[in-house]
Amino acid sequence: MNRGTLEHVGAVIFVLVFFTSTVTPVSAQTATATLSGKITDTSGAALANTEVSVKNAVTGQVISAQTDRSGSYSIANLPPGDYEVSISANGFDTKESRVTLAAGATQLLSMSLAAALSLEDLGISSAQAQGNAKEQARLNKRSQMLKIHQELGLITVAPLAATVLTGIFAGGKATSTTDRTFHAALGSATAGLYFSSAYFAIFAPKIHGTKTEGNIKLHKALALIHGPGMILTPILGEMAFSQRSKGERVHGIAHYHGQVAIVTAGAYGLAILSVSLRSGPAKHDVHHALAIFGGHHSQQPMTLTDSRAQAELGASSADANGEKRP
Repeated sequence: MNRGTLEHVGAVIFVLVFFTSTVTPVSAQTATATLSGKITDTSGAALANTEVSVKNAVTGQVISAQTDRSGSYSIANLPPGDYEVSISANGFDTKESRVTLAAGATQLLSMSLAAALSLEDLGISSAQAQGNAKEQARLNKRSQMLKIHQELGLITVAPLAATVLTGIFAGGKATSTTDRTFHAALGSATAGLYFSSAYFAIFAPKIHGTKTEGNIKLHKALALIHGPGMILTPILGEMAFSQRSKGERVHGIAHYHGQVAIVTAGAYGLAILSVSLRSGPAKHDVHHALAIFGGHHSQQPMTLTDSRAQAELGASSADANGEKRP
């Protein structure tokens, strides 16, 4: 063997040694793991199409797979380390577990899932469940209508107060027709807002089982005063306006227009306070009243409990003639 041949053989041996010393450790370092198993129900029946999610506890990377017809799954090429495994299937409770995967190994993880509770399991029939959905919709509608009712009721305070104040200067001998007209216009605006507010309260769906308690009882009693008073005040005002416009002295029942207006406004103001500053057995509803009068309305759907509390704010404030105030 000549010198050139020896050099050639030596070069080949060097390459083989270098390749063996560098590639083999790299392959060992990149070895991955496999997670596999079988998912069944509590009776042992295989659960197909069950989702198996594997989350790396360090990197947060999530890899998912589904079981086949036999309930088996296999997730390969997973870096070694700690994992959180979540198993979920329709109609079954989700189950979670933690596993540690070793490099180059196959870890077995089989689970059985329990069926999730249904309404029937809780003693609620399908008919009752449908009834609850209708009840919820009814309560939500009532709640929304009462919010509008109470907002309009609060807005009414401004023209009502202005009407009472201008009335002081609209009844004297020297009062001009313009002053009386302005007073009458404020009174009309007040009545319009009042009865618009009453509309939303009267036609809000009624809720059976709503109790009248706490300051709501006072609220209802006051409605018996300011409700008829809001009807009587503009009538007496029109009579007084007509008499004064003819140059006559205000006489008859029209003479009591101012007193009726003041009593009505006072009862109305107290009715608002009775809802805003509630106490006693109905104290748990105060945050609803404050939210309404403060203009802070939740955008989230109301629960049955929330809607019943909201319904109580208006359900018992109707007077004998069907008028209702905030």
